[in-house]
Amino acid sequence: MKRFKKFLKWFAIVLVVLNLLIIVTGNTHLYKGIWNTYLKGRSGPSVEEYAIFNNRVVKAGTPQEWPRAADFNKKSIPAKPLADMTAIETGAFLVIKNDSIRFEQYWNGFADSSHTNSFSVAKTIVSVLVGCAIREGKIQSIDQPVGDFLPEFKTGENAKLKIRHLLTMSSGIDFDEDYVSPFAYPAKAYYGGDLRKLTMKYKVTEEPGKTFRYLSGNTQLLSFILQKATGKKLGDYAAEQLWQPLGAERPAYWSLDHAEGEEKAYCCFNSNARDFARIGKLYLDSGRWNGKQIVPEEYALQSIQAADLLTVSGQKNATYGLAWWLINDYKGHRVFYARGILGQYIFAIPDEDMLIVRLGRKRVKQEGDDHPTDIWYYLDAALEMYAGK
Repeated sequence: MKRFKKFLKWFAIVLVVLNLLIIVTGNTHLYKGIWNTYLKGRSGPSVEEYAIFNNRVVKAGTPQEWPRAADFNKKSIPAKPLADMTAIETGAFLVIKNDSIRFEQYWNGFADSSHTNSFSVAKTIVSVLVGCAIREGKIQSIDQPVGDFLPEFKTGENAKLKIRHLLTMSSGIDFDEDYVSPFAYPAKAYYGGDLRKLTMKYKVTEEPGKTFRYLSGNTQLLSFILQKATGKKLGDYAAEQLWQPLGAERPAYWSLDHAEGEEKAYCCFNSNARDFARIGKLYLDSGRWNGKQIVPEEYALQSIQAADLLTVSGQKNATYGLAWWLINDYKGHRVFYARGILGQYIFAIPDEDMLIVRLGRKRVKQEGDDHPTDIWYYLDAALEMYAGK
């Protein structure tokens, strides 16, 4: 009994010390992080946990339903890609061709009405909103200095930064993009309560416009620029410029750092497969929706061209544009796509007039500058089912 009491005493002391360290070092995000990961049997975030955050509703307007093709769901996913997709907990697989749904299937509790976190697909959505602001004249061009909108970037090395550098992930800012460390920018931004204060701590330390480094803070800065340029909250601007004009069937939810606070612009736009597909369709049509120019055509086309940069390994960038990922040739097809860390994808294959959306709980991690291995599962399945048909 004495040993047990002694253990409890020292355990309490350790807890007090740890709590003091967390508070003194300003790492209070750890409370929410630990509670919603390790104490729930996970080592990272969940695709369905938007409810643990405050959210801004991205309001839908008059819905424009996707028509179903005459052969809707008449084909089955080929055995090999289906087995691979099943192994990594695919939740939704949607194929749209010639503006009609050809195939749609859901697993693992997902449905056409499910709201799931898109993670870094949100970066692409923010890029689309920059295009909307350019169309409106709220932003002059992607070569406008960031300092025109954010006073923290008016002087010193920070003054070299342009909107282009944020869009192409070549800012040269010293964001610590580490998805394992609970003390790096992604964890602090995701579970913390003051995105603006956190993000503004980081500075330009390398020449912008030279090297591609994928940094979530770049997109967060773009959201602050959009707010300043438009005078609107990011979620409200997205509703006005995208969700309503594109005929989204359901409202989306953009997670916030605190009540009525800042959108987690780099990660946390929550919606469903059919509505995510609209983002791909917009760029398949060079920024137009039903004939209306939502994003300037020049901007849309530039977005899906590789930015003139070098990778960290010294190779010429061939895989990233203005927040769109690029595949120059896969089995004779050019592909551009948006992606999220747990396997959220919007693919567009222009020569087939095809869109593919995959949502789920896992993906296969890529090595180096390559694409995640699992993207070939979805491309192979859709192409085998519907290429040239």
